[in-house]
Formats: sequence, structure tokens, C-alpha cells
Amino acid sequence: MYNHKDLLGLRGLMKDDILSILDNARLMKKRVENPSLRSPSLERHSAVTLFYECSTRTRMSFTMAAEYLGMRINDLGVSASSVQKGERLIDTGKTLDAMGVSVMIMRHNLTGAAHLLAKHVRAAVINGGDGCNEHPTQALLDMFTIAEKKGGFDGLKVAIIGDIIHSRVARSNAFGLSALGARVFLAGPPTLISRHFERLGPSVTVTDSVNEAVRDADVIMGLRVQLERQKAAAFPDLREYARFYGITAEILEMAKPGALIMHPAPVNRGVEMTSEVIDHDRSVINEQVTNGVAVRMAVLEMLGARG
Repeated sequence: MYNHKDLLGLRGLMKDDILSILDNARLMKKRVENPSLRSPSLERHSAVTLFYECSTRTRMSFTMAAEYLGMRINDLGVSASSVQKGERLIDTGKTLDAMGVSVMIMRHNLTGAAHLLAKHVRAAVINGGDGCNEHPTQALLDMFTIAEKKGGFDGLKVAIIGDIIHSRVARSNAFGLSALGARVFLAGPPTLISRHFERLGPSVTVTDSVNEAVRDADVIMGLRVQLERQKAAAFPDLREYARFYGITAEILEMAKPGALIMHPAPVNRGVEMTSEVIDHDRSVINEQVTNGVAVRMAVLEMLGARG
């Protein structure tokens, strides 16, 4: 059973913590797919999204998850709030606390912002992505998708390819998948990866060879090239990136038969993956979206009910 006040990251979580969330997500997915099974189990609770960074998928996914549980959810509207008048993050959190908010869901461009907020509020805090650090619910939905298709994690080889150095998704997946017994290969251009990432888990391998990462992989996950986070050009141009690090049908042939194709989205077609790969019958990218709602319902129920 998950017995923590917040969900700030997967680093340091025990295997049982992660599995308890995935088990609950299986129940929640039935509610996502069948409206007649939905019940307002959290109708007395409220949630607020504080997104200091733009997001469509994560914010909408949390919003739908909360509504399916009967929660009252509001968006702070950072661009039109007192934040623009200079209000500190901690003061914003304390104000929401005083209003009786049960759960605060935050995305912020600074690493550690969610951790800071959680220390100063009674409400549960869910990290919707902090800087280049972690994005725990994205990794949990990725792991949930893998578990559905593969049945478990022991011995699986998961190749994560792309802009590793700026990816909070890669970090959270490395922590979580390692804890569950999978082998994680992180691959990307030398300018977008670091050997430091091998410290993320006991079974994490770093390479600049896409072929090495994909060979005999059970899961191939592409990552978006985050040009907005790059302070200097990390490669000549997108065409050059696609040529050497894009996932193509030919690259896919190196993986195991039946290997899953994943991406946290949005996908830059023809850059991180070709359209042929994105639309492949082994692609579970759209299923990841559905599973994202189920996982976030699971997290909200487990944390919200504690308030």
C-alpha cells in the first residue's frame, strides 16, 4: 500500500509502492472505459492544478481523472493569478491550503519545486513535472502500459531513445523500471546524454548507439527533442537528428518480435519516429493516453482520500 503524503518522484520508492499504484490503476481503467462504473468516491475532496509550464495532455488527463472520481478541480491560471504580482510559490500553496484544497498538482520549470511546495502545505502534492528532474505519473502510465502488454518486468529490455539529458520522463522511467526488474538502455546523441545517468539505477546502461539500445529490446520508447530546453544547438539540425537517431522501420527490425513502440507525446513525426513506426500495429502511443487517465485516477484516489 502506498503510504506517502505526496507523489514527488519515483526515485527512492520501493517496488511495492509502485506496484500498489499500478494495481489500483487496473481498477481505475475499468471506470475510464465504462462510465457506468464511475463513482464519486472523492466528491468531498478538491484538487487544483498549478501549471507554471504549458501542458495539454498532463493537465487534461489530471482534470478528467479528478472529474471521474467526483472531485472538484480548478486550474490556478498562473498567467492571471497573483503569481504574476510576485507571490512566492510557498505563499500560493499556503493560500490554497487555507481554502481546504486536498490535492495540488504542479508542473514547474525549476527542479525541486514540487518538493519545496510539499514541505510547506498540508495538502497532498503531485509532481506533474519539475524542470529536467522527474515526471512520475508519466513513467507510471508507461509502466502500466508495459505491464498490460508484457505481463511483468523481470528481465525486460527497455530502450529509451532521444533527448535524454533534458528528459524527466527518462529519469522517472529509469528509477521505476529498475526497481521493477527491467533493464533500461538510454540512447541519444553524445550531446544529449551523459554517463551520469547510469547512476539512476542498477540496471541502467547509457550508449550513443541506437542499434545497441534497440537490439533485442522488448520495448522501444522515443522521446521528444526538447529544443526549448537546449541552451545551444546539440546537433546540426532536425534532419540530421532523424537520420542518425530517429526510429525507423529498419531500426525496429532489430528489436524482438512483438516489441512495443511507445512515446510520451507529442511526437514530432519524421524526427523522433517515422509515421510508419508511429502508426505501426505494435504502437501503443494512443493506449498510453487512456492509461494516463487511469493511473492519475489511481494516484488521486490514493492521495486524496488521505486528506
